Amino acid sequence: MLFLEMILVALQSVRANLFRAILTMLGIIIGVASVITMVAIGTGARAAVDEQIEALGASVLNIRTGNFMRMGVAQSGATLTIGDAEALARDAATVEAVVPEAAQQLQVKFGAENRNLRIVGVTPNFAAVNSYTLAAGSLFTLADDSAKRPVAVLGNSVPAQLKTTREAMLGGTIYIKGIAFRVIGVLEEKGASGFRNVDEQVWIPLATAQFRVFGSDTLDNISAKVSPAVPVERAMVDIERVLRREHNLLPGKDNDFSIGDPRQFFNVRETAANIFAILLASIASISLIVGGIGIMNIMLVTVTERTREIGIRKALGATRFNILLQFIVEAMVLCLLGGTVGILLGTGVAALLSRVLGWSIVVSPTAIGVAFGFSAAVGLFFGIWPARKAARLDPIEALRYE
Repeated sequence: MLFLEMILVALQSVRANLFRAILTMLGIIIGVASVITMVAIGTGARAAVDEQIEALGASVLNIRTGNFMRMGVAQSGATLTIGDAEALARDAATVEAVVPEAAQQLQVKFGAENRNLRIVGVTPNFAAVNSYTLAAGSLFTLADDSAKRPVAVLGNSVPAQLKTTREAMLGGTIYIKGIAFRVIGVLEEKGASGFRNVDEQVWIPLATAQFRVFGSDTLDNISAKVSPAVPVERAMVDIERVLRREHNLLPGKDNDFSIGDPRQFFNVRETAANIFAILLASIASISLIVGGIGIMNIMLVTVTERTREIGIRKALGATRFNILLQFIVEAMVLCLLGGTVGILLGTGVAALLSRVLGWSIVVSPTAIGVAFGFSAAVGLFFGIWPARKAARLDPIEALRYE
């Protein structure tokens, strides 16, 4: 009951000096709002990374032509072939599907517009393996690949880059190295995968690419879809075993290829996002400390203003503990009120940023709890000194105070 009365007295004190209380709470409000917003941005960034990882579908490993040593000298060259892809599909038990890829950066012309784009020659299963979906049209077939037909599937942003629309390009003709290609499909937006934006690529049948466009039968990359429930690490070992056998690499000799897991790129991004969020939240927390100092200053002023009141309370039987607790409760009430307003403000700002800027922002209940708890801790910490000063006042001297 005594504690409830103290809370009511604290609320009456806030109402009696409302403008001063608002100014006092301002640091806490800004601090809590900043923490909520910054943590929401960081959490949203991590959620966006998780969505991108999930968008990759099942684990897809990229086998690339790698640097290797020859006669003690670092060499690089095309070391992957169709035979390697066929061997992986046939002998790698942990691999569900394989997509051989050959790619070059070439000029693409449509009407009067042209753009330098990445042309990727692939087998027809490239969309299924990489979890790509069609926005319009269709994909090329095994028959298109076998016949080396000049057909193309575009990334989602290619029409915009060529200053036209998807509808205008679908069924139309683009020119790659002077060869006319009929556009048969456009993919849904996918975004960046690793260091490349797949929306800015053009896919054509692998045989068409190798023998009609690139003039080479080597591969730049092999995408291998790991079988369900198979650990990625086990699949990497299996792939390495098959390729070392195909390349006749003796024990102790370095690989002339590299196996990359695209998730590593996203893990780096997630780590960077976490560090950035922690940094921003730490900076925002400084406002809470500043707000706590402001509350301590105001509470010291309040003790001076209420010296006579303290003397009367002590004369009526209030103990040091009662006075100490009263002023600590008042400091905590100020901080908790400021924390509540800060939480509402921070949540509102996060929602506004998400709506206006299109950012992926997630307001975490944990962040709200921590910010609210921290504001209470600030009130307790910075309220102790003024409360002790009030509790140690001599009642006779306090009653004489004017």
